Parts: sequence; C-alpha cells; structure tokens
Amino acid sequence: MSEINFTSSDLTQIRREKLNALQAEGQDPFQISRYDVTARCHDVVLRFGEWEGQSKSLAGRIMSKRDMGRAFFCDLQDGSGRLQLYLKVDDLGPDNFARFKKMDIGDIVGVAGQVFRTRRGEISLHVTEITLLSKSLHPLPEKYHGLTDTDLRYRQRYVDLIMNPACRRVFQLRTRLVSGIRAYFDALGYLEVDTPVLGTILGGATARPFTTRHNALDLDMFLRIATELPLKRLVVGGFERVYEIGRLFRNEGMSTKHNPEFTTIEFYEAYTDCEGIMGRTEGLISGLAQDILGTTDITYQGDAISLRLPFRRQSMAEAVLERTGVDFLAIPTPTDAGAREASLRAGVEGRDTLSWGEWLYECFEQKVEGSLAQPTFITQYPVEVSPLAKRCRDDPRLTDRFELFITRREMANGFSELNDPIDQRERFVRQAALRAAGDEEACMLDEDFLTALEYGLPPTGGCGLGIDRLVMLLTDSASIRDVILFPTMKPLDP
Repeated sequence: MSEINFTSSDLTQIRREKLNALQAEGQDPFQISRYDVTARCHDVVLRFGEWEGQSKSLAGRIMSKRDMGRAFFCDLQDGSGRLQLYLKVDDLGPDNFARFKKMDIGDIVGVAGQVFRTRRGEISLHVTEITLLSKSLHPLPEKYHGLTDTDLRYRQRYVDLIMNPACRRVFQLRTRLVSGIRAYFDALGYLEVDTPVLGTILGGATARPFTTRHNALDLDMFLRIATELPLKRLVVGGFERVYEIGRLFRNEGMSTKHNPEFTTIEFYEAYTDCEGIMGRTEGLISGLAQDILGTTDITYQGDAISLRLPFRRQSMAEAVLERTGVDFLAIPTPTDAGAREASLRAGVEGRDTLSWGEWLYECFEQKVEGSLAQPTFITQYPVEVSPLAKRCRDDPRLTDRFELFITRREMANGFSELNDPIDQRERFVRQAALRAAGDEEACMLDEDFLTALEYGLPPTGGCGLGIDRLVMLLTDSASIRDVILFPTMKPLDP
C-alpha cells in the first residue's frame, strides 16, 4: 500500500477533528484552568538521587512519541528542559491509554508518576496519570531540522522557542544580562528611573523619529530617540547618579545591526568626565562577560575577541592618520578646503559643503570604523557631530566624547556633558537651522532643557549603551533580530 502524505492543512484538520471528538465527549482540554505542578524537568534530573522512587507531577509539551506496542516513551518539554516519560497500558488503563495514543506531538499535558532510571540509564518519569491540558492544532516543524526558515523564525518566535534550545538560551542570557546591568549600577549607588516615551521635542541624538498624535491635547508627538535630556535634568535636580533601561525608537533603515525599536541603557554620573565614564563602560562589559560566560575571551562570528581590561583608547584624528595618512590636526581651520582636498585624495566621499570636522568624521566612518574588531574607545569627536558634548580644553574644534567599537560596530556613545548653557544654545541653534534646511535627524531647540542648564548642571559624564548589540556580542548572534523576541517585520500579504 502506498504511503499517504498529509499536508500541513490536512494535519491541522485532523487535529481539529480530534478536538471536536473530545469536546463531544465532555473532555474539552480548554476548560481546564489549573494543574498542580510539583517538579520541573530539570529538577528531576538534578535531584534524582533525592527523588528516585518519589511521586512527582509535571506539565509541559509532548515533543516526541515512540510506540513500543503496549508502552510508549515520550519527551516532555517545560520551561526548564526535557525529561523522558514512560507510559504503559497496564498503569494508565485501556481507556486512558487509548486517549493518550490519540494525543499529538505539541499537545500540552500534565503527568504524574514515579521518578526512576531506565535500564539504559536515562532518568525518566514512570507515568501513572496523564491529563490533556491544551490541544495543539498545528503540527510542529520536523524535529531533526526544526524551524529553519529565518523569516518564519522571527515572525513566529513562539515556534522558534519551542523548537530551538539555542534560541531559548539567547533570551535567558539576555534576561541575566539585564539583571547584571542593574546590579552593576545599583552597587555603584545609581538610581534607576523612568522618563517619558512620548514628547513634543526631539533631543539627545541625531535620528529620524516616529510621530504620533495625542488626541486629548491635539498635539503631534514623537516617540523618544534618546533618554539623555530628561536624565540630565534629573542630575540638575540633585540625582547625581541615574540610569534608565528602556526602549528607543528611530524611524530609519533596518539591517543586521538596526531595528526601529531597540533597548539601551543610558547612565549619568555627576563629578566625573569622559575618562571616568569609559571606565564604567568597560568595567560593565568585561564584568558581564566574566559573570555570564565565565571568561573575557570570546568568539564572535569567527573572530577571537578579548574583553579583558583595559580597552584600547585612540583619538579619531589618530585613527584616521593611522589608516589614511591624513593628519587632520595639521590642516588649518576655519577654512575647510584643505580638509576636503585631503579627504578626497584618501578616497573619501562627501558633500562639498562639509566642514573640517564633518570631513574628519566621514574619513573615520568610511576608512576606520570597519577595521575596529577589538574593543576600542575612539575619542575626541568633532564639535559638528557632537552637539551635547563638552569641548576639549586644548582644541575647541573637538569634544570630550567617545564611542566604543567592538566587532566593527558602535556599542556605546558617551562624553563629558556640555553644561555651558550659552554654548549649548548656540549648538541647538545650529542644529535647528540644519533641521529647517531639511535635515530630519537634526536636534530641535529645547528651551526647557536650556533653562535646566541655566540652573546649573555639575560636571557630568554620561553614556548610552545598546543592550541588543551587547547581547549579540555575548551570544555570538549574527543579527539583531536574533536577540529581540519580536523584531519589526514587514507584514505578509494577506
């Protein structure tokens, strides 16, 4: 007789018919509201010496069934792991055993029985009772290949989590990492705070926003692109060490490194500077790697990366000189022609109207950034691209700012905060002019923030660090979508 090949829709229909039959018999699994669980799969294995022979009840999803005639072996999966089940018709009785045989892989069950070890040495549960708690109406992906369609993995994360232990481990590690970040800053006396997600003024970064409408106030509003300005207001108010872990939203391109909504931590500390904040940042990352992975020597996508302290430090001008031979510090300003000519000779592209500092930044982005695999703090950014950072005392063209690069991508951005309200106003005015000329990423002029600075912001250092990218680094994940439970996806055709 030829083999019958069922389509996915056929299998779904068969499962619906099984559910209808159960409901007709008064055994609707969706009417069950509770099941008393006394153990989890991982605990049974971990505590076998103590629990052998004892009765335990577990609940989870059937992941496999192996028919031995009058007995079955199954794999049960809960949130802690998997455990083998052994079920015999003599223990369950003919009727219950027949009901069990109709259960499908993917069904959620409650089981009770004795903890034992099989003749082959596998720790298992000898089941004497089984209850169907939820009927799975869709067949799971084939067990040996799992959910391999990358797009489908992101769209149906729940199936990815069911099938792929590596996926579950990534998000378990992510939770540990966020907890570790909180522990690090709490131990340093920082206060965790919440600031608004909706605002009427953009600030704290250069990015294109998402807009929305507040009906009650009849106002257009923006989803925040940064938490910087509210947090610095709190430092003005006397909270000398603050941090916020939260979602940011930027209406920009998507890539393996970018998602429109992402998670960061921003932290601010009074009476320290850029150098002090670099110390906090490298201490956090190196410490998390040691605590979570047990080492500071990791591999990311084939590259050996050392997170041992201290991280390398290099100014932007030094890095550009090293890679291109162009010495920007020797190019006279305020005329920008020399910077333009030197950049073009180095093979860097840019608008003719770029300033000295913008040409320096373009040279760095185009010629240097892609080479920074090992942890490197790039310091002394031009004023033109750093509207919120304090100027360097020995060269007012530059700011006391850093970005941390690891695996050729930006991981953190920080600086000695600009606390001169007069200088800050001038930079806001320049940004506002750029915005009026069509630059949607330029900052807006925030009068209330300027008022706060006029009350007095102490010398302060601050930093924003991308949590998603840090999780990517510590889990060896190639794409940011691998570390966000529900990444932004284009809707499928209906």
